[in-house]
Amino acid sequence: MRKKQQPWIVQIMSKSSFYDHPAKNVELIETHISWLFLAGDFAYKVKKPINLGFLDFSTLAKRHHFCHEELRLNRRFAPQLYLKVMTIGGETEAAAPGKTPALEYAVKMRRFPRKCQLDRMLEAGQLRAHHLTDFARSIAEQHRSATSLEPAQPYGSARSVIEPMLENFKQIEPPQKKTRTAQQLKRLMQWTGTVFAKLESALTQRREEGFIRECHGDTHLGNMAWLNGQPLLFDCIEFNENLRWIDVISDISFLVMDLDDRGQPALGWHFLNHYLQETGDYQGVALLNFYKVYRAMVRAKVLGLRLSQGDLNEQERSETESLFQSYLDLAERYTLQLPPPLIMTHGFSGSGKSTFTAKLAESYGGIHIRSDVERKRLHGLTASAQSGSPLNSGIYSKKASVDTYLRLRDIASTTLCCGLPVCVDATFLMRKQRELFLQLADDLKVPLIIVDFPLPEEVLRKRIEQRSRNEEVDASEATLKVLYAQLDKEEPLTSNERQKTIRVDPDSPAEAMARVIRGKLDCGQTS
Repeated sequence: MRKKQQPWIVQIMSKSSFYDHPAKNVELIETHISWLFLAGDFAYKVKKPINLGFLDFSTLAKRHHFCHEELRLNRRFAPQLYLKVMTIGGETEAAAPGKTPALEYAVKMRRFPRKCQLDRMLEAGQLRAHHLTDFARSIAEQHRSATSLEPAQPYGSARSVIEPMLENFKQIEPPQKKTRTAQQLKRLMQWTGTVFAKLESALTQRREEGFIRECHGDTHLGNMAWLNGQPLLFDCIEFNENLRWIDVISDISFLVMDLDDRGQPALGWHFLNHYLQETGDYQGVALLNFYKVYRAMVRAKVLGLRLSQGDLNEQERSETESLFQSYLDLAERYTLQLPPPLIMTHGFSGSGKSTFTAKLAESYGGIHIRSDVERKRLHGLTASAQSGSPLNSGIYSKKASVDTYLRLRDIASTTLCCGLPVCVDATFLMRKQRELFLQLADDLKVPLIIVDFPLPEEVLRKRIEQRSRNEEVDASEATLKVLYAQLDKEEPLTSNERQKTIRVDPDSPAEAMARVIRGKLDCGQTS
């Protein structure tokens, strides 16, 4: 298939002579809505003259407006990259920067090495959990500081949520003779409508409670970079306010979906759990799969639109069709749910529960709820804050402990009712604490696993002493005095509880424990 002749703007901006700065080689990146020119130290984005319904760049005036919107909005995230809106004008054959009359506009940006993009880092095997920890903290802070919705604004209503979801299905045309794909799209559209009806009141409540913010809207690995040791977001949605004024959970669901799609679900759970520990927004997980299906369908639509533009060669078309189908398959996997397990820990302070359980949640795929973090949240403290509370008083009083375990139960209940596995990370040394969760599992009819950390007292003592010397701040404030009090008051697991228990070495791979748990669930050994 021969490619169509490129538009005049592409022909001109692909030449080094067009630029008023050194640009030895100009690289063109084309998407379904724009052309991006990488020239020397700078990048220039030109919007295609198209109207796709959800965006309208069909006139020069509209492209000019949205160039300025792109500049304004992205300076919230990456002011060092977004420089100005550049006029391209003069005669078509000799168009140049800054000339008049204006023929086109471009957003001028400062370039950074493409190897710093998270998608490139992942491909190179360089993306690590700590990068996503920092992104979770950064995005959580951006969501906290983002502009809040005014009551008169229409965004974030249940209707404004479902409309773009249904629009995706209308704009996707399955490849010819792909009956399976057409049936799959029908099932996904039916699932979306059914789940929306169930969640409609929750969506309205989220809007009323202030979770609709002016977000990034396009938070995936290709729009994220690790630059100068810092997380950086760029290329947010500028062309549609309804796709930018969204629930914060919708915003982060894109990244979680993207990591799933790229075969890195553990990194997705790592990011999600750190984001939730930063924000405490566990009620939002009720919407997670709903939004992940939506985000997968957005990517499918984008690929479908690219296929329809007719300028792909056979290899590009084949690769795009394959990727298009992979997003549909991923979306459908999100709709298939088995009863999620309730996994709870049992062990003294210093036994390595939190480190192991965090990795277990990532490996198994679930929400990690940590008592040390939620205890402090109940008292208005951040996870890293030191409360200064002595043993059995302050945030460690008997009442505070009861309140903490009740909060853990409530979060676990919310998570399990959404169909997501949950790992509850607490000592669970007292029988009444464990009974709350045994009853919860029974009420919800979900399997329960107790992960026990049976370390000797001498090892526990050494680990706590080592942690006290460690400069890294941890949510736990347990001291040797706390450990000795726990050893004195512990109520051992009952025979019934031991039947649901797996003993673990905290230094063993969490991936192996995830496989053991799956094996027990497959054999029905957790009832």
